[in-house]
Amino acid sequence: MESVGLEPAKDGVWTVSQLNRQVGQLLESHFSRIWVRGEISNFTQAASGHWYFSIKDEGATVRAVMFRGRAQATGLVPKPGERFEFRVNVTLYEPRGDYQLQVESMRRAGRGDLHEAFLLLKEKLAAEGLFDPARKRAIKTMPLAVGVVTSMAAAALRDVLTALARRAPHVAVIVYPAPVQGQDAAGKLVQALNEAIVRNEVDTLLLVRGGGSLEDLWSFNNESLARAIAASPIPVISGVGHETDFTIADFVADLRAPTPTAAAELCCRTRQACLVQLDMAFGALSAQHRRLLERAALRLDRAVAMLVSPQQRLQQQNERLQVLKSRLSRAAAAPHERYAARLALLKARLAHAQPRLPDLRTEVGRQAQQLAYAAQRQLERRRQRLLAATQTLQALSPKNILGRGYAIVRTEHGKIVKNALDLSVGEQLGVELGQGSLRVGVLQAHALL
Repeated sequence: MESVGLEPAKDGVWTVSQLNRQVGQLLESHFSRIWVRGEISNFTQAASGHWYFSIKDEGATVRAVMFRGRAQATGLVPKPGERFEFRVNVTLYEPRGDYQLQVESMRRAGRGDLHEAFLLLKEKLAAEGLFDPARKRAIKTMPLAVGVVTSMAAAALRDVLTALARRAPHVAVIVYPAPVQGQDAAGKLVQALNEAIVRNEVDTLLLVRGGGSLEDLWSFNNESLARAIAASPIPVISGVGHETDFTIADFVADLRAPTPTAAAELCCRTRQACLVQLDMAFGALSAQHRRLLERAALRLDRAVAMLVSPQQRLQQQNERLQVLKSRLSRAAAAPHERYAARLALLKARLAHAQPRLPDLRTEVGRQAQQLAYAAQRQLERRRQRLLAATQTLQALSPKNILGRGYAIVRTEHGKIVKNALDLSVGEQLGVELGQGSLRVGVLQAHALL
């Protein structure tokens, strides 16, 4: 013991205080300013500015503290699940015998396993479109019943029930219990969610739990639960952890609430708001009903004004009958007078239009003489034109030209010869004269000089 600097007990028996003090000195002397690698867990920032958290790996966990001055010097606020390398002094808290690490400085050593798994699953589901806003369902503002998926012992359930009782006591609440933390929590949450879907007795589902570390909320980062939420035909509101906590369930849900109480507030309108809307609707209905009654009253007044008594109607019909009788009497006498006047007019027109035969015969004879004279003159003009055309035709006739000693020379094919150079010696030609024709042969061809 002396080799490590421990003070021996006077009687050979150690008190607990002596033991803790000696162990603390031993730890501080042998484990001063060493580097430890691990993952942040259970992080808490006290009002004093000190950080209290745990450092863990796959097999163990140790408590740690980082005082305000050193924490501010890091320039960051670590998140649960992130991995760091810590420069620490190992100390012992003597009153309890707990040892912890006092962190002097820290540097990133990569993301923690849980945080890395969270990011990988988030990236995978985002690529599949499970976070797409277009896929998400609208939340009913006036549901008849709301379902809550959470633990029966969770403070989140009490917060939700209190909020709903205060805001919307008319909305029925059905709880589908499931553990929210632990190894089998994710599977139980999926079962509860599926049960709610099968029973189909609520309009909206609330998936809630209170705050905690990344490990506490890890059940809500489960892929099976995320797919169950995405496949749910009932809209799902997630209210997991505090406002700064985000889980995969929050991204997949149709609506994310920062807290369980906020989820209860978002799932339905308040009773007061419903009453106000009901009053407004009743007022609008009353006004519409009043307008209908007013229009009906106006139509009734117009109808009453149009009504007449039977005696008055008989009197009106009698007066109309007398008028019609008078018109009928006048109408019976009027046609005879009109017809007599029209007959006299037609007689006068007939007498005026009657033909005068002697005058017509004289006119017809005169026009016949004019027609015969015009025809004779036209015939004479046509005869003179025909004679002139005949003389012109005879003057231009080829027969007359041939009679004056000319001839028409044709080749064997009947083509008229115009140029002697177009002929060949020995070629046979046809010669047409004024009287008869000849067949001759070409002995020699000369051009005109």
